[in-house]
Amino acid sequence: MRGGQGAARAPVLQFTNCRILRGGALLREDLWVRGGRVLDPEKLFFEERRVADEQRDCGGCILAPGFIDVQINGGFGVDFSQATEDVGSGVALVARRILSHGVTSFCPTLVTSPPEVYHKVLPQIPVKSGGPHGAGVLGVHLEGPFISREKRGAHPEAHLRSFEANAFQDVLATYGSLDNVRIVTLAPELGRSHEVIRALTALGICVSLGHSVADLGTAEEAVQSGATFITHLFNAMLPFHHRDPGIVGLLTSDQLPPGRHIFYGLIADGMHTNPAALRIAHRAHPKGLVLVTDAVPALGLGNGRHTLGQQEVEVNGLTAYVAGTKTLSGSIAPMDACVRHFLRATGSTPLGGRILGICPYAASSSSCVGASSGQGWSGTCVHTGCGVESALEAASLHPARLLGLEKHKGTLDFGADADFVVLDDSLHVRATYISGELVWQAEVARQ
Repeated sequence: MRGGQGAARAPVLQFTNCRILRGGALLREDLWVRGGRVLDPEKLFFEERRVADEQRDCGGCILAPGFIDVQINGGFGVDFSQATEDVGSGVALVARRILSHGVTSFCPTLVTSPPEVYHKVLPQIPVKSGGPHGAGVLGVHLEGPFISREKRGAHPEAHLRSFEANAFQDVLATYGSLDNVRIVTLAPELGRSHEVIRALTALGICVSLGHSVADLGTAEEAVQSGATFITHLFNAMLPFHHRDPGIVGLLTSDQLPPGRHIFYGLIADGMHTNPAALRIAHRAHPKGLVLVTDAVPALGLGNGRHTLGQQEVEVNGLTAYVAGTKTLSGSIAPMDACVRHFLRATGSTPLGGRILGICPYAASSSSCVGASSGQGWSGTCVHTGCGVESALEAASLHPARLLGLEKHKGTLDFGADADFVVLDDSLHVRATYISGELVWQAEVARQ
């Protein structure tokens, strides 16, 4: 039903009374869907002389592209870095549960592990389309073991590795088959890393820089070799210094290849990154910002001891630590909560059921198009720098662009996959759709 005559015969759905995120703006338009894709209504009217087979009233809600989480280590008791006999069932459980967070696609992430774990787990996590069974799997994110000892964070030191004499062959020996791999995080200061970066990118694998003590020059060389992403900016890397800003300096570097765009992940859970740091990153390079959860298996379980790969994690309130330490060990915040926190930190705040501007100039300045007086947010505030649209794109369009999927995912342009999330004005998820099919709905919305 994805194309051709089959799609043309499929029923046409018209979602009405909504605001659609398209082209960086919230537009009061209807969303038309057929055969799992977003439909151009003009072609339907003038070329096929057809109307909708079914209309669905969205009650004034926001329709945004489905969220894409490119760094999630597990959740609900499932640990992607555990070599169980049935890894697939655990991935399926997480894929189903994160639909309520608005996530329609994700990259299951493995932390530093021994080779035998990779060899057993990776073949069991194939790329898979989303649907009523759960969010789609875009490929695995391998975070380690080729990372810095000094900035290993929650990664077990005993299993860290470097690139030895055979460079890329060492990577293959560690991971086994790379068929299901989409992203590899590595430290670019490791010897022969640039050979590895070039080899991975030649296979279409995204290389991310992280858990590293690299200076800016080394990071720039890595980007020149093909790296395109930064793993959880600010966390597990050298802090910004005015004489050598390290990996953080890539956000404003003038030494990147022409046309090369650097993306960076941010954990906006209220614990990993101070709101001021979120604002600095966003204002320095808004188009590269990708929201990630870095969620651990304890997501959705509450306080207590849980696993993360080869280590034990202790959750206390909103924070996860390596057990017995004060080392942060991933997040327990769902993606929709990260979107809301990022929005509050960088531009606007959900208040009283409406997204209201917090710009101090809103009352007196006509140039603040984000000002609101009870009718909901209508644009991006030029003074605060981030509106609802930017926050939503950071969880949808930007990760899609990172992975080269922007023609199909992360957008509601005509022809794109009809993966979208229905949100109220406070950006809480009311429903999730994949390929135009309702796959999750909030209890209140069902009544």
